[in-house]
Amino acid sequence: MAMGTDSEKRTAAQAASGPLVHEFGLLLKAATHLERRINAAMRAEAGIGHVMFEVLLRLCRDPEEQVSQRTLAEDVILTSGGVTRLVDRMETAGLVRRVPSPDDRRVTLVEATAEGEKTFVHAVDVHARIVERYFVAPVAPDDRRRLTASLDRITTALRDDDGPACRPEG
Repeated sequence: MAMGTDSEKRTAAQAASGPLVHEFGLLLKAATHLERRINAAMRAEAGIGHVMFEVLLRLCRDPEEQVSQRTLAEDVILTSGGVTRLVDRMETAGLVRRVPSPDDRRVTLVEATAEGEKTFVHAVDVHARIVERYFVAPVAPDDRRRLTASLDRITTALRDDDGPACRPEG
């Protein structure tokens, strides 16, 4: 980097106080606090955490769809080992079952059990109550529509750009 650039003149305190750092920090704090509230409420009231909820959501959205453990790992952003351990715990709890794929004997499919579906429906009610209180109620309807549209665009941009993090050329 050349001497005397704006980056070198800026202090660490100035960099830490930048608007982009602050705005992204607000997003992360809000998401983290909301996730913690949802997770705690679902554990207390439905007996499952948010990650199990995400798995059941994926499985219950289209019960006719065959979902492999690999697909679950990609959908809930876990390693193959992580999803295996999670499905083990969910199977022990009676929420899911593994079934062999009729098309490929190397593939194991996962499906929700009747108990898993019942648990999921209850957890959705808990989830909705917390989201309503902390995501919907504090934000004006028009602002929420803009916020969710913006979050969708951010997600699309991140999903569509599979390259490394943006770095300045030089």
